Amino acid sequence: MSDFMLPDIGEGIVECEIVEWRVSEGDVIEEDQPVVEVMTDKALVEITAPEAGRVTRLYVPKGEIAKVHSPLFAYESDAEEGGDSGQASAAPVERATAEPAPAPTATPPGSPSASAPVAATDFILPDIGEGIVECEVVEWRVAEGDTIEEDQPLVDVMTDKALVEITAPEAGRVAKLYVPKGEIAKVHAPLFAYEPAVVESPQPARSAPPAPEQPAKPASDAPQGLGVATTGRGPYGRIPASPAVRRLLREHDLALEAVPGSGKEGRVLKEDVLRHLEQGGESTPAATGRTAGTPERTPAPAPTGEGEITVEPIRGVRAVMARRMVESASTIPHFQYGEEIDVTDLLALRARLKPQAEAQGTRMTLMPFFMKAMALAVKEYPILNARLNADVSEIHYLPSCNVGMAVDSKAGLLVPNVKHVERRTLLDVAREVERLTAAAREGRVDQADLKGGTISISNIGALGGTYAAPIINAPELAIVAIGKTQWLPRFDDSGEVVRRAIMTITWAGDHRVIDGGTIARFCNAWKGYLENPETMLLHLG
Repeated sequence: MSDFMLPDIGEGIVECEIVEWRVSEGDVIEEDQPVVEVMTDKALVEITAPEAGRVTRLYVPKGEIAKVHSPLFAYESDAEEGGDSGQASAAPVERATAEPAPAPTATPPGSPSASAPVAATDFILPDIGEGIVECEVVEWRVAEGDTIEEDQPLVDVMTDKALVEITAPEAGRVAKLYVPKGEIAKVHAPLFAYEPAVVESPQPARSAPPAPEQPAKPASDAPQGLGVATTGRGPYGRIPASPAVRRLLREHDLALEAVPGSGKEGRVLKEDVLRHLEQGGESTPAATGRTAGTPERTPAPAPTGEGEITVEPIRGVRAVMARRMVESASTIPHFQYGEEIDVTDLLALRARLKPQAEAQGTRMTLMPFFMKAMALAVKEYPILNARLNADVSEIHYLPSCNVGMAVDSKAGLLVPNVKHVERRTLLDVAREVERLTAAAREGRVDQADLKGGTISISNIGALGGTYAAPIINAPELAIVAIGKTQWLPRFDDSGEVVRRAIMTITWAGDHRVIDGGTIARFCNAWKGYLENPETMLLHLG
């Protein structure tokens, strides 16, 4: 019998109220079946069964308070044998015991140590972000039977916010992969099992055998890239390569299939890419025997046969974006406000500052100027940087201006934010913009960089758009979409036609608390700083 421990169900939440039990003691349950609804101080949460079995006890009655990390209910899984009681935990750290009998995650038959009573340990998927209860397995970097080292990257998983790399807790050997590539893994549930490496003991009767040799794999462990290149893809149908290597390939306009991999299972290493470039490698796929694959996380084109459809699941960041945009558009009355900004002088200032920034290793774009001007305008109109409470009875004015920027990443739309823009220098803001943009495009933004935004910028003009009607990134109250800058004729003070750099912008404000006059005045203040950028010097601390 196992106890299901109430998991972390939100940032700072330590208890919740039992709203309704969907099952009774003695009921048979299936994996992922809804078992109970609980109410936190933020939301109603549905908790599902971790595996199939039978409910033996409900610890907390309806209407009572349940504590996080305390037993919520007990159950007997279908895999348990009669009389075998398990340790009470929904997230057991180990299934291994000192008994000679194999654990439930015993070494798969046919492996080099199948005959030895080696204890296996379950790796439980930990909390990997605020409110995250599941994630998609993007790529396994190891296979069952592989020897692993401590901190070795084992698997990439995609949450609803970012791509996360999970590493080995200690050295050993992979016994079982519980969740296949492309499937959903649950937080606090086993992700894989491994046999920890042990030091040889002078008492062979009680010690685990030495770490077994890795099972032979067809030419995938060969030290030279030629043998690997002809094996095609890794064990899960994809050429293995780390995100850093994929980024290097994109920077040099190289296809992953074009570079022979010398790593395990044909993994393309950084040195493989550099060697390929030194040899004058082209960006088209090389004749290595690999079959050109589909783009990363994108389905292959549908066959040309009539009526055939390609289906791609909406998961991870895209799924969350879909839910949040629907919620924001349907619950927040948006007020749109458009304007033109003459950025001729701003472009000239940026051109003068750009060499100095590059000398310090920073790329100076217009985004830091947009952010600094926004932080200054917020001081005059703080309601644009505020929050509403849940029942829209209070406005909470925030002490810092954390400006978010929408980034079109490979994982979907991410909005990391630069913290405390009002305190930072222009150069410091530029460094943060550069860091966050690079991280977002790789899908590896830290959770802290995604939380706490107070107002957002969407630079649609970087892709060529002129106008857009942005949707507010709730719980923020305002967002601006920046269109492309165009050189257009305008009349100067003397009535002469002159060539000016004109940028179009469109604001969206929460019309529950921001009226047209407020957003217009705020926009005029922001516009003033951008059209006369030297005036910002008067307000810099």
